[in-house]
Amino acid sequence: MTRKAVSLLLILLTLVCLSGCWSRREMSELAIVMGAGVDRTPDNRIRLTLQLARPGAFGGGAETGAGTAERQNITWVLSETGDTIFEAERNLALKISRRIYWAHDIILVLGEEAAKAGVRDYIDFFMRDPLPRETTWVLVTRGEAKKLLESHSELEKTSAQSIGFLARNKAGFSVMLKDFAMALASRGTNPALPGVELQKLGEPQGSGMEDKKQHEEVVITGTGVFKDEYLVGWLDTSETRGLLWLRGEINKGIITVPSPGQPDKLISINVARAKTRVEPEYDGENISFNVTMTFEGELLEQQSSEELTTPDKVEEIETAAAGDVFRKCSATLEKAQGEYGVDIFKFGEAFHRKYKKDWKELKYQWNDAFAKAQVNISVEAHLRRTGLLSKPASVKK
Repeated sequence: MTRKAVSLLLILLTLVCLSGCWSRREMSELAIVMGAGVDRTPDNRIRLTLQLARPGAFGGGAETGAGTAERQNITWVLSETGDTIFEAERNLALKISRRIYWAHDIILVLGEEAAKAGVRDYIDFFMRDPLPRETTWVLVTRGEAKKLLESHSELEKTSAQSIGFLARNKAGFSVMLKDFAMALASRGTNPALPGVELQKLGEPQGSGMEDKKQHEEVVITGTGVFKDEYLVGWLDTSETRGLLWLRGEINKGIITVPSPGQPDKLISINVARAKTRVEPEYDGENISFNVTMTFEGELLEQQSSEELTTPDKVEEIETAAAGDVFRKCSATLEKAQGEYGVDIFKFGEAFHRKYKKDWKELKYQWNDAFAKAQVNISVEAHLRRTGLLSKPASVKK
């Protein structure tokens, strides 16, 4: 066979293997989901709410003359019910002229009643369907998820984008869909989700805005605590900080303590880096955990007029900062062990890694074993810097 014939045959074989555009999706044919919400109706059906992007509103045509913005609907929010998530989605498809497209979904919000009824069935759809991303942020709200998706943001184009940025910035406890699904499948921990609510924020500004109502924005207000797949309670923002410390997920934060020589004045310390180590102990009968936390911080605000850079003052500040972290962690631990009886700190996973044989017997009643476990908390703080100033600002000499 000549070289020309071989080359032609290879080209023909390559053309056969090309996939072409059989699976193409035109933007003009898609209803892009920005956010999704799941609620339970009074008759125990699933209500799926979708926040859909209006393509024309994202095209940059919202500005009118002299730079004034004309308010228009950026999204379209609609709901439908069904016995399953997929059935509710199919019922929604009967009302939407375009194909529902999940690949750009930013958030999944679970309503309180839906979360109390058990979330495993809902999560199955979003993990099984190939279009929703595993990096979708999952949250739970007091009340209905529908109301959150019907709100709008003053800073972002949609409330879904606003909530997504809050989660991504780690303003509180943040959970992706893949991590939530793993927690549901694990016997060594129980799931937890950031809690969000609508709150009135800010005041209408500018001419002609005097009669406008105060805007309601979605804010993070704590954490929803789950026992297996069921929502059983809540942690406030302070207890959520304790949760993050105990899980070793504290990325940034502020610690405010009294100034050593002037207790009526406060100082604020920025947490620069932190590390948490959990060491389980088991003698065949009693379980205990030694939790050691170390962190470095820098002084970012001082209300007092005293000099804080001397070694003794630095030591006092470090002791006070460590005490603040210890109290937050202790309060969170007491609530999880005593009131809810659940391990949301991944202590079970640490126990499993060290005591693999004993875990086989304990994993089926781990929550009960954890509720009786003794947890010893140790916190060590190090103040490394005092910002740009070594002495209080604007203090007369």
